[in-house]
Amino acid sequence: MRDVQAATLLGQPSPQVAATDQSSNQSWFDVSHRITPKWCHPPFVDKAANFFLESEQTGGEIMGRAKRVEEFQASEVGIVHVVQRCVRRAWLTGVDEKSGKDFSHRREWIRRRLEALASVFGIDVLTYAIMSNHMHLILRNRPDVVAKWTDQEVAIRWLRVFPGRRLEEHLSEPTESDVQMLVNQPERLVVIRERLSDISWFMRALSEPIARIANRQDECTGRFWEGRFKALRIMDETGLLACAMYVDLNPIRAAMVEIPEKATHTSAHDRIHAAKGKQIHAAAFDLVPITNQEAGNKIKNTPVAELRKQHKKKKRNPTGSKIASDAWLSPLTLDKQILTLDAQLHGDGLRASDRGFLQINWEDYLQLLNWTAKQGIDGVVSEVPAQLATVLTSLGIDSTMWRDMVWHFKKYFGRSTCIGSPAAMEADAKKSGKRWHRGQRAARSLYLAA
Repeated sequence: MRDVQAATLLGQPSPQVAATDQSSNQSWFDVSHRITPKWCHPPFVDKAANFFLESEQTGGEIMGRAKRVEEFQASEVGIVHVVQRCVRRAWLTGVDEKSGKDFSHRREWIRRRLEALASVFGIDVLTYAIMSNHMHLILRNRPDVVAKWTDQEVAIRWLRVFPGRRLEEHLSEPTESDVQMLVNQPERLVVIRERLSDISWFMRALSEPIARIANRQDECTGRFWEGRFKALRIMDETGLLACAMYVDLNPIRAAMVEIPEKATHTSAHDRIHAAKGKQIHAAAFDLVPITNQEAGNKIKNTPVAELRKQHKKKKRNPTGSKIASDAWLSPLTLDKQILTLDAQLHGDGLRASDRGFLQINWEDYLQLLNWTAKQGIDGVVSEVPAQLATVLTSLGIDSTMWRDMVWHFKKYFGRSTCIGSPAAMEADAKKSGKRWHRGQRAARSLYLAA
C-alpha cells in the first residue's frame, strides 16, 4: 500500500493498480482515488498548486503564517493589532450556552491585568475589546521609552511582573536588595530592557496568569487560550483608525449591546465614561521596592495567613489611588506641537507614554463611532455627515466605503499580512523583499488614491 501511495505522489503508474485496472476496466484515477490519502485527491492537489503559485508570485516565499520578526520587532516602534482566542473558541470569558455558567467576571480580570502591565511595560495600549471568547488589542511598543528608564526603573518593573525565585505568592514583593542585585547584572539588564518593549513578552505576561487562575477556578488543567496570538502590523493612520473602530465596535457587531456607551470592557466605554468623570481603583503596580528591614520584619513578625491577606488586598489596589477610567490607556489624539522623536514619557506610573495615536480629536472620533455603530444592516446605510466625510477624505478614505470597511473589516484584512492602504502595504512589501502583501488587492476598493 505504501508503494502504491508513493507512486501516486510521484505521478508514476503502479504495477499493482495497473493489474487491477486491466481486470476491472476501472480507470487509474478511480482506483487511486480510493486508495490514496485524502490530501492526495485532486481538490487538495489543486490547492497545493495554488499555494506554490502564490509563493512564486511573492518572490519565492510561501505566504503562510508570518514570522513574528516580520510582524514586529522589540527594537523598533510599531503598532500591532492582536487577537487572542480561547481554546476551541469556547465561551470561557462569557456565558456558556451549554453549561449555563457565567464567566463574565473574567473579562474584568483581563482588563485589570492589562492595566497593570501597561504601568510597567514599554508598550502603549491604544484600544482594546474583551469579548466572551476572545480579545482584541491594538498595541504600540516603545523601545524609545524603555531606553530612557534608569537601570533601577527597569529592574523594579521587571521584578513586579516576574519576581523569579519567590516560592510563595505572599512573598513576591521585590526588595531593595532584589533590585540592586539585578542592576549589578548589566548583561541580563540589556535582555530585560528589550523584553519590556516586546509585544510577545507582554502577551505572555497577560495570558499565562489568566489561564492559571481560570484553570484553578474550574479545577482543571490544560490550555485556556487557543494558541499563539494573531498579530497584524498596522501600516498607516487610515488603517489604524479603521482598526480602532473595528475593535471598539466588536460588542455591537456581536449584538451584545446597541451603543458604544454600554459596551463594557472596551476602550471606547472607558473613554466615554472618563469624560463624564468616572474613576476606578488603579490596578497599576507600585514601582517603589520595599526596604530590606520592612521585608524582614514582615516575614518575622506577621503570620503567613495575615501576609496572604495583606497581599490579596494590595493586589486589588497596589498604589491605593483612584484614577480616571481611561488614564491607563494611550491618549487618543496626537499633540501636533510635540516633535515626533520626543518619547513623551509618562510620569505617574500608569502607562508608558503620553503620546496619542490619531490626528482626529476625541469628539470627532466619538461622533464617527456612534454613526458607524448605527449602520449595522447591509444595504441600509445613511449618508455620512458632512463633517465626518471631510475627516475621512483628509485621510484618503472613500467615505461611501467607510461603513463597509469597519463592519466587514475581516473581509478586507482578515487574511492580510498587514493593515493599511494599498500604497503603504506595497511600500512595506518592497522593503521586506516581497512583491506584494496578501490582502493588498482586497483593500484597494476602500481608498480614494488606490
